[in-house]
Amino acid sequence: MSDPTAALHLAKAGPEYGVGVYRDVTEWAATTPGWMQSAGEIGTELGILVFVALFAVQWWRARTRDDRSMAQALLAPAAVVVGYGLSEIIKNWLHEERPCRAIPNVRTIAACPAPGDWAFPSNHSVIAAASAATLLVTWRLVAAFALPLAVLVALSRVYVGVHYLHDVAAGALLGVVLAPLLLLAVRAPGARAVARLRQRPALKPVLGAAPPAASRPEAAAEFHATASHR
Repeated sequence: MSDPTAALHLAKAGPEYGVGVYRDVTEWAATTPGWMQSAGEIGTELGILVFVALFAVQWWRARTRDDRSMAQALLAPAAVVVGYGLSEIIKNWLHEERPCRAIPNVRTIAACPAPGDWAFPSNHSVIAAASAATLLVTWRLVAAFALPLAVLVALSRVYVGVHYLHDVAAGALLGVVLAPLLLLAVRAPGARAVARLRQRPALKPVLGAAPPAASRPEAAAEFHATASHR
């Protein structure tokens, strides 16, 4: 272990417990049915597209809703992008090698990413966790679907052999903490900005129009409160 190059290689390969878990998972994955392996390889990418579709539906619904709803629909995916960007910065700072490249004699379901495509943290896990967390804040109706999907996407990265478990755990933690905090921090000014921008006809196809004041829940509550004092 006196060879600095060998020590650096082991450090980049991840902790011993990470290597052991990775080997256990990939050895088990190699014994799973072919349809399950195909589902894992496709699903690990398809899950991200499902989140993109959910954000698109949320934006479309927000076009006929209040300013805050539209602000949330725009800011939620933006917060996910920020989380992804931060994960890329961390990756290129730490340079943790992919386990499928660092550990010899492993069989993986997915092809090992090219050299220089670092492992820690998992971008897929960041995106999935950030998406689920922001949807929990902005559209709770889909949370029961989005949260399990995020877990499946994250774990699938270990199953197909391209990440250690600690890669996906760190990515999920980064996404689930950072994205909703960013969203909540800028939601109020975002709603005010949407209210101003909705006055511009050119942006109506994108932002839609807020419902009449009398149909908004807060306006209706104010109306009933005023009427009860007459």
